[in-house]
Amino acid sequence: MTQEKSNKGRFFEDFQLGDAIYHSTPRTMTDGDRSLYISVYSSRFASYCSSQFAKKIGFQGFPLEDLAVFHMVFGRTVPDISFNAIANLGYAEVKFFDPVFPGDTITAESKVIGLKENSNGKSGIVYVETKGFNQKNELIIKFIRWVMVRKSSSKLLGKKAIIPSFKDCLSAKDVPTNSTLKFDKFDYHLSGENFTLNDYTIGEKIVHGGGITLDESEHILITRLWQNTSLVHFNVNERRDGKRLIYGGHIISMARAYSFNGLANAQVINAINSGTHANPCFSGDTLYFWSEVLDKYKTDLPNYGLLRLRLIASKGKVETFEIKDDNENYNSNIVLDLDYWASIPY
Repeated sequence: MTQEKSNKGRFFEDFQLGDAIYHSTPRTMTDGDRSLYISVYSSRFASYCSSQFAKKIGFQGFPLEDLAVFHMVFGRTVPDISFNAIANLGYAEVKFFDPVFPGDTITAESKVIGLKENSNGKSGIVYVETKGFNQKNELIIKFIRWVMVRKSSSKLLGKKAIIPSFKDCLSAKDVPTNSTLKFDKFDYHLSGENFTLNDYTIGEKIVHGGGITLDESEHILITRLWQNTSLVHFNVNERRDGKRLIYGGHIISMARAYSFNGLANAQVINAINSGTHANPCFSGDTLYFWSEVLDKYKTDLPNYGLLRLRLIASKGKVETFEIKDDNENYNSNIVLDLDYWASIPY
């Protein structure tokens, strides 16, 4: 007799409001993770490329890039939450707390905070709050995300939709800061640009030079690094169009890396207010990036400022800054709309 042992992942019907999910497979971060991240994205932010630079501005070690930590925690959750996903839709209230260094071991847990069945009967949207911890059980990251998940049958459940409330934007005072950072010792020659918080104007738009044609082999390699096992990223039979969907986090990291050109001193991501994957991406798409300055804030820490930025990724060169139509729907060329707070000296 054959006994079914293979885990086929959760379908929409398998989620219950309030479910606490403790994710398997702890992951010890290494310098190899850093090297692969830089090799795929060519990220150039000095704090994550130079241990000496990181130490000089107050880090207590050589930290891993914030988004690498985000992706690794995200990856812990996929087998339990989005293995059968159609698409990850968005993020809110993402807070980065203690930095992560090589040798730190990451674990994650999630709680189901909302459920909404789609009217087509084939899928539903699952809202979760996820927390990531290091080996000392210290909170390193917390975020809300929502994902469209397949159903195991097309029968309508008829359950009342529960959609959680969350903030559209964290106020500057609610953004976690790192009190060990000393931006009065910031080396602008090594960082790559001279711009400080005072050099940016609210409403200013910055087109980041260059563009990138997405490559399937890079996407598969880096998505496997995060141990993100969602079927749509690997199996062409999981989508009617026969294409492998590019992981949205891959677009976020690519956009962040390109934002170095114009925002080189926005060294540390402290929080993500919201993130929307507006349209799907596939291998062969060519992306371009621009940012808008939404807000700026001087903290009580010496020379420590916060810059609120809106980072946009689009298919095709940036010819207009319009991202939505008259009905407030995203234009078809917009693939990422990310609103975040970053640390910058002033």
